[in-house]
Amino acid sequence: MNVQAQWQCISGCGACCRLDPELRGEALEALDLQQQQTYLAMVGADGWCLHFDTGARRCRIYDQRPDFCRVDNLLGLFTASSRVSPAAAFDSASNSESLADVDSQPADDAFSQVTDHLQDQVDRDELAIACCRQQIRSEWGGRGKVMKRFNNAIRHTIRQSIRQRR
Repeated sequence: MNVQAQWQCISGCGACCRLDPELRGEALEALDLQQQQTYLAMVGADGWCLHFDTGARRCRIYDQRPDFCRVDNLLGLFTASSRVSPAAAFDSASNSESLADVDSQPADDAFSQVTDHLQDQVDRDELAIACCRQQIRSEWGGRGKVMKRFNNAIRHTIRQSIRQRR
């Protein structure tokens, strides 16, 4: 049984909100010029996002955060050669109305489209998990409570997936 880990954000972390350009050069380079300007405008004197509540470790603008702060967009930002935008692939794969359009296509094309969407989701989850682990390790330590909570959340998604397949 092939079970894939799914990315899961945890509350009280905020490691991704450390925007210090000296520490996050690869992130800044993945952005277009307008995104870079927005990113740099969000960096506080301490290197943390101006919208990050350091006491509660939460984003104060979570629902209105920029596109580069959204995990669904990570794969698209870091893999410009992708033939289908990861966000669009994810939306299509998770939207039954979009997948209904697949029924009108030849079987080979429909199968290819669905498997491409699923692979994009797997790639996105793997990248998001790796990025979070890297950020958590650099901000809160690789053996700290935040990393343990993150790893437990990822293991929980695997257990849920196994239960759903039974």
